[in-house]
Amino acid sequence: MLKYRKYKINSQNAQLNGKVFAKAVVNQTIDLDGLARHMAKHGTPYTRGVIAGILRDMVDCIQELTLEGTAVKIPDLAIFSVGIQSKGAESVEAFTAATNIRGFKLRARATGNYRKSVLKTVATIKEMDDYDGTLAPAQETNP
Repeated sequence: MLKYRKYKINSQNAQLNGKVFAKAVVNQTIDLDGLARHMAKHGTPYTRGVIAGILRDMVDCIQELTLEGTAVKIPDLAIFSVGIQSKGAESVEAFTAATNIRGFKLRARATGNYRKSVLKTVATIKEMDDYDGTLAPAQETNP
């Protein structure tokens, strides 16, 4: 079950200022070893160590492939690729990688049974806290 908290936007954007939104609450973060332990409990013949090794190799391979420009699709999870963050140039001739490319980012696009349209039908939600009429601290965030 997904838990959420309410938060109020406090920003210069007049259209959103003062509006209340929901934000998913992350209970914990597990690393690859934690994921391997969890997976090992699901009746697999593989040990936690074997699963952890495979997951580490998978991460290494996804990094290698995406940095070569290959998108990697894990069905029912995401398609991973690397994106470029850049600023505009006045012309094709004025554009240079050194000046206009600001950075890179990992992109993960949901696929299969993890797409937004599917999640909307299967996810259950519950408010994290009981509020006494006050809201969570205001944040500069867009939904």
